[in-house]
Amino acid sequence: MITLVGVIGAGKTGQGIIQAIAQAGVDVIFKEMSDALAREAIERIRASLDMRIQRWSITPSEKAATLARIKSTTDYEPLLKAEILIDSVRDQFDVKAAIFRGLAPLITEKTILCTNTSTLSVTKLAELSAFPSRVAGIHFLPPADRSRLVEIVRGLQTSSETVTAVKAFISQIDRTGIEVYEYPGYVTTRLILPLLNEAMQIVMEGTASIEDVDKSMRLGYDFPQGPLEMADQMGLDEILLWFEHLHRELGEPRFRPCPLLRMMVRAGYLGVKTGRGFFKYDASGRRVGEGFSSGMFAGHLLASGTGIERK
Repeated sequence: MITLVGVIGAGKTGQGIIQAIAQAGVDVIFKEMSDALAREAIERIRASLDMRIQRWSITPSEKAATLARIKSTTDYEPLLKAEILIDSVRDQFDVKAAIFRGLAPLITEKTILCTNTSTLSVTKLAELSAFPSRVAGIHFLPPADRSRLVEIVRGLQTSSETVTAVKAFISQIDRTGIEVYEYPGYVTTRLILPLLNEAMQIVMEGTASIEDVDKSMRLGYDFPQGPLEMADQMGLDEILLWFEHLHRELGEPRFRPCPLLRMMVRAGYLGVKTGRGFFKYDASGRRVGEGFSSGMFAGHLLASGTGIERK
């Protein structure tokens, strides 16, 4: 049984991972670049737990216990006591490579190093570690604090012992893990991106409104949320990175990002994290309002300037 997990990076996905681990009764320490960013991450986790209390999902005492299991640091050293380290920084190779290089001289062969990624090569990242057999990929689907599925990615040098240990950890935190072999996009990202792209294309063409596109999939196919709201939850900037990576790696037209997505990212409309994407959101991430009129969507973006303030 894992007793301490270290997480590097406490952005939106990192916060969800930290919360999921702590709610499962496991101590977690996370690293951020500054004390201010660490405090902000803890406050957002606190707000997420408050929302669960409002929904009668947890009790105030469970919230207190979860927060008590979470510690923060701005240095690598306190993380070295963890049995598993999870890199949850931005899903770009250069950013993650810097983390791996920084950890290489510090960790021992006993430590399992996981990278939370939806598209990148685990094998290539593992080359930067002193113990590549102890490196695995994990992909917490968003929102990480609620989604029950985690992809466990085996790189070319990942040992069976490491995969078994990661599977046991994923089960310990009450998630279901599926083992996948390294290939760009793995399973879930390759499946969902073409759907998101087509939904965006329909809106851009003016075939249907944003609300009706999402409603068609919720009611017609029993989706818990529509593809455009799902995209907002994932982060439109992250989705654009995934498209660009898969299009570059595979060269397939289905992974060429819709121009509307590029336009929204340039405008700073990134989804829940900025309070506006295809829909509008309050500070706690709840949807408010009905978003934009599809017929005027592109014109609205062009007329509104090139960015909005990040919340």
